Amino acid sequence: MTKAVIFDLDGTLLNTLDDLADSCNETLRQMNFPLRSIDEIRQFVGNGIAKLMELAIPDGKENPEYEKSVLLMKENYEKNWQNKTRPYDGILDLISTLHRMEIKTGIVSNKPDAQVKELAEYYFSSSIKRETAVGDIEGRNRKPAPDSVLEVMRILEVGKNETVYVGDSDVDIKTAKNAGIPCISVTWGFRDRNFLLNSGAQNLADKPEEILKYL
Repeated sequence: MTKAVIFDLDGTLLNTLDDLADSCNETLRQMNFPLRSIDEIRQFVGNGIAKLMELAIPDGKENPEYEKSVLLMKENYEKNWQNKTRPYDGILDLISTLHRMEIKTGIVSNKPDAQVKELAEYYFSSSIKRETAVGDIEGRNRKPAPDSVLEVMRILEVGKNETVYVGDSDVDIKTAKNAGIPCISVTWGFRDRNFLLNSGAQNLADKPEEILKYL
């Protein structure tokens, strides 16, 4: 029996792409680098801001201004994280349903920890506790390492046979595998169905309510 559902954030619970793209292109503009399309940035996200900028700027980490671009991107996103971000249709109803079913919920993201907690408090405070909304923290391995997922499971007091992970990317599939728990892959996020299947997805949900059938 499922006792806990741990969610990815970007592309799973919240559509954060526009705010990420605006912040990324503002950073590129400030540094006089070529701008990126929304579709390019869609493919760049999922592994944290440092990886996003590595993929977005010319020559990636070899660019002498790479570190500067990461810092500037973080500053820009801190100002823009809530301009256009919204929950996907059906997500708030799903979270409420899980709460009524007494299924515990948490979030694990590669987004900076402070912003994960801010977003969780703003949209999901009635169901997801601040301490179980976890982002990228210095000194802890980020996804696809299982560290953060295992930490949230510890806080929720659930075992591997009682927990599922929900995400929209290949990183999430690997994260769940590394944590030893099942993964439900959603098709409304930043990666399409074929990409997910080719990445090893076994359980697919096209709408938030379809997640319930796996529990």
